[in-house]
Amino acid sequence: MKLLKDKIVKDGKVLSNQVLKVDSFLNHQIDPPLMQAVGEEFATRFKDAGITKILTIESSGIAPSMMAGLILGVPVIFARKRKSLTLVDHLYTASVHSFTKNETNDISVSKDFITAQDTVLLIDDFLANGQAVLGLLDIIEQAGAKLAGVGIVIEKGFQPGGALIRERGIRVESLANIASLENGQVTFIEEETSK
Repeated sequence: MKLLKDKIVKDGKVLSNQVLKVDSFLNHQIDPPLMQAVGEEFATRFKDAGITKILTIESSGIAPSMMAGLILGVPVIFARKRKSLTLVDHLYTASVHSFTKNETNDISVSKDFITAQDTVLLIDDFLANGQAVLGLLDIIEQAGAKLAGVGIVIEKGFQPGGALIRERGIRVESLANIASLENGQVTFIEEETSK
């Protein structure tokens, strides 16, 4: 997705050969027109998948998920990382390790919102080591729901997550796939888009 790649090059900050900071448009401050374009792209790529729900993790996956949900006309559910007074039982839970924060969180989704009748699209901001996606897949499996696929805004193709998920036969659509962050430069893997 050229618009996203251009934004990454222009406004992303390479902090190391492993870390790309995109907080000026994706995961702290949000660029609504860009997120609308991201949502439209996910909706186009998954339009024939029979999606009934979109699932993400708080908080960085919410903006692209909302835009895709708006266009597809389906609800968006986000897995909570922290316990809430109103979300204490009747939950699907999974553990997720964050590469960026170097911490493990239990994520939770109410059993009221995902059922065996659902076809779920997973959306997240980054795919690096695949732990967030694996946690969300665990929740979908617990619910007995069908997986439509995984939509990723930015994949770090040089880390093992994408291969790990694809080896399971899961459809992964990444809008920008990064080959390298070496020498402070973002280099992209050029992929065919499935439309």
